[in-house]
Parts: sequence; C-alpha cells; structure tokens
Amino acid sequence: MPDELRGTLDAPFVRDVARHSRTDHEDIVLSSDELADPEVRSAVIRARDIPAGLGDMDASLYLLFRAIRGASTVALSGESADEVFGGYRHFFEPEAREARNFPWLAGSARRIVETDDIFVPGLSSALEMPAYLQDAYDTAVAKIRRLDGESDFEWQMRKICYLHLTHFVRILLDRKDRMSMAVGLEVRVPFCEHRLVEYVYNTPWSLKTYDGREKSLLRGAALDVLPTSVAQRVKAPYPSTLDPAYPRRLQDNAREYLASPGHPVFDIVSRDWLARAAAPETEVTLTTRHGLERALDLALWLEIYKPALKMS
Repeated sequence: MPDELRGTLDAPFVRDVARHSRTDHEDIVLSSDELADPEVRSAVIRARDIPAGLGDMDASLYLLFRAIRGASTVALSGESADEVFGGYRHFFEPEAREARNFPWLAGSARRIVETDDIFVPGLSSALEMPAYLQDAYDTAVAKIRRLDGESDFEWQMRKICYLHLTHFVRILLDRKDRMSMAVGLEVRVPFCEHRLVEYVYNTPWSLKTYDGREKSLLRGAALDVLPTSVAQRVKAPYPSTLDPAYPRRLQDNAREYLASPGHPVFDIVSRDWLARAAAPETEVTLTTRHGLERALDLALWLEIYKPALKMS
C-alpha cells in the first residue's frame, strides 16, 4: 500500500511499461520471512562488508538480483538518473535546499533512514558525528567552482547536484555492484555514461526543472517512448515493505540476541534499548524499525568479522 514517502505503488506502472513496450516481465514477490531471514542478512553483510543498516531495502535488492541471475547474467539499472537530472524530492524541499550539510540528511529523505539512538550511553557523543559530517561537507563543497554571474540560488543548487554526483550516487553504485556481483550478475548503468553526466551537469537548475517538476529534461526526452502514466508519475523512493509481519520478525531476531547477554554487539548497542524495542507489546515505529535493522546488522557483522578485527 502507499505510504507517506511513496504515494503510489510500483507494480501498475511496471505493467504499463510492459504493455507499452511489448516486453515479457515476471513479478518477483518477496515475503517478510525472506526479507528478515538472518541468512539473507548475513549474505548482504558479506557482500557489502559493512553493517549498513538499510534492512529490507538491502535484502530486497539482493534477493531481486539473485532472482534475475536465474534467467540472465546481465541487467540494466537506472542509478544516477536522479542525481544527474534532479529527481529526488529533497531537491525541491526548502529544508534540504537551505541546509549547510548533505541535503539527503534533511527533509523527507531523513525519514528513510532515521533511527533512535541505539548505542550504549556516551558512544554517540564520543563519535562526534555532527562535527564529522560538517567537516566532510565543508571539504566537499570547497572543491566546487561557481560560474561567473551565477545567482545565489543556482549556486546552491549546483552544490546540491555536485554532492549527489560525487558522494550520494557513489554509495548507491557501491551497493549495487556488491549486491549484484555477490550473485554473479553484471549490472550496467547507462545513466552513468560520463558524456551524459558532463553534458547535463552545467545545465542551469531553471532548465533542469523547466516545467517545475523533478527530472524535467529526462521526462521531456522520453515522452515518445514511455506510457503517459510513467512519464507523468511523481518520483517514488526505493520500495520498502509495509507488511506489519516484517518488524515482528525483526523483534523475534532481536530477542535471540537478548538471550545472549555476552554477545559483543552489546559493547556498541544498548541492551536496554534493544530489550524495549524487541518487547512483544512494543509498537514498532519507523525509526525504531530502522534501529532494529541497524542493531541486527551490527550483531551479524561482528560475528562475521570479529576474528579478523582481533588479528588486526
């Protein structure tokens, strides 16, 4: 069903494309049991080498690629289209536009990965993450050249576009590469073609959004090859399950770790927080759900890599 961040379902638009292009498509439907399966989580962590904490968004991508690999060795993906053409909702939100930090950490985008403070007391303040992020942002924007005569608004949007192309899309491409290669699938990304990126980068924001919408240039260029429903659809973020069974599976998995109080994850994650979040009577909010995903990722990551960490 639709939610606050994703106003429309993907499936009807996929079917419109299939009918319009006369191509063969197959639905791949994943269950909450599959998405929360510790073995799938372990495979994802081994592929990524980090406890990313993206939960079902990582698991679903891995399972999708695994299913595609059953029929093909090569696939195409649309990474970078939003970064090149200005497709994300936060490109248009005042809170993100005015932020003097990475724009995907403000506005509606923040809610996609926002979590409770799950760590042991004192750890968050010791890490000084706000100072680290601000320093990383200041270093990144210092490399951007302002064009002669560029207005303050166009300059701000140039910075936002540059940060997405040099930082955000790199996260997505690394994720895509690792997940696909973990199952032996080669995924190509035509929107990363360097000549396209170079050509569009210096396009003024007013032209990139000539009709007041996201990805205006790409919409205009593709009107004759897409069904109208798709060409006019509002951008929706990567899908995430709303099945209430999924957070319950996360709680079940978390209670297994609570039964082992000596587990090394409790050097990082607050056992009290995890106990409250995993209690059967707890109604799991979106931020708590993300916290559970992050805690479970950390626990498995430590199990996989702690011997190597000891040696180093």
